[in-house]
Amino acid sequence: MKFVVIGASAAGTNTVRKLRELNPDAQIVMISEDTAIYSRCILYHHLKGERDLEGLNFVGPDFAERFRVEWIKGVKASGIDTDRNVVLLENGDEVSYDKLCIATGSHPNFFPIPGLREGKNVTGFRNFSDVEFIEERIEQAENIFVLGAGLVGIDVVAGLIKYKKHITIADMAPYMLGIQLDEYSAGVYQEMFAAHNVDQYYNMGVRDFVLNEEGNVYKVILNDGTEIPTDLVVNCAGVRATVEFLEGSKIETDRFGLVFDTHGQTNIPDVYGAGDVSGRGPIWPVAVKEGMIAAYNMSGVEMTMDDFFTSKSTMNFLGLASMSLGKANRYDDSYTEEIFKDPEKKIYKKIVHKDGVITGAILQGDLSYCGVLTQLIRRKIDVSKIKKPLFDVDYSDFFRVKDNFEFLYEKEEEIEVL
Repeated sequence: MKFVVIGASAAGTNTVRKLRELNPDAQIVMISEDTAIYSRCILYHHLKGERDLEGLNFVGPDFAERFRVEWIKGVKASGIDTDRNVVLLENGDEVSYDKLCIATGSHPNFFPIPGLREGKNVTGFRNFSDVEFIEERIEQAENIFVLGAGLVGIDVVAGLIKYKKHITIADMAPYMLGIQLDEYSAGVYQEMFAAHNVDQYYNMGVRDFVLNEEGNVYKVILNDGTEIPTDLVVNCAGVRATVEFLEGSKIETDRFGLVFDTHGQTNIPDVYGAGDVSGRGPIWPVAVKEGMIAAYNMSGVEMTMDDFFTSKSTMNFLGLASMSLGKANRYDDSYTEEIFKDPEKKIYKKIVHKDGVITGAILQGDLSYCGVLTQLIRRKIDVSKIKKPLFDVDYSDFFRVKDNFEFLYEKEEEIEVL
């Protein structure tokens, strides 16, 4: 049996791990555009000077040897011929497969704003080559413009602060980290970043990236006409699934990305998918699990991905940690909020619930309650009969400890209400 995996990030490497565990003697081939394995989630640590490339590696330097995988690195897949079970590579080579997993992830989305795609001093922030692009130009760049104030954009800003440059960030959302945080918790970060010479524009898009004679962006014009001098542009305004190479193949994609079911199965029997390539926004732990699920089913062991609890984000900017769980914002008046604030200590806690079920939460400054909240949200546990404040609920309210010290959740009718 010959397994081929396209992609070497969270989903791809964990597909390889599980394939090798389940198939000790099989041939495994991994194809990747990258020449190194690294975590995209912490690329900004390299900008901050906290980690080198080896420090970004989450699988160990001997990954290929340890899992006996043939790694074809530094080359893109250009197509897949499902009639012949062959992956086509950009260098003209072909790689045959018996079972294939597509885990090509995503890439920055360059909107059709004048100058954004053409500017020679414009980069995304998805690959290590993007980090190198920034670091090669940072000393000469006095003014840096970051498009997008989501997690990636704020990662970039946090990594650039140490260089003491004038940084500007703009986003169409009403505040930074608009998917993960609410107005209050985002506002705490906004004040902290403003104190580090970061200008911020929210509810604001870009009209034009103005190019000079050399083809570099030297000025950004916002939708309200504000002009911002710029030496370097980092585009963090979302991502798109990397499925362009599937065009013309028989493998189904939609407007989001690759289509696959809870088994990782695509519409083609021997082709599977995992991770960001779906375009459904899975976070790192989900990409890992999807890779493992795909490996099981590729190996003939039926396994279903039945836990799509993807809305969990942890962040730590400027020394302040925050976590967002479930649906923590953008809800209507039928939901109830429980809020605790300690502005002096920068502690903020919010729990959102409806009909006795917690649907989301935000923790900032104190994440000690995150384990309990994660279980309550994930398992949709009814907390309506609990007499104590929600911020004081703990495992003992719903779980008994088994002999092996694992927590056992009991059915609702068996729960003793405290």
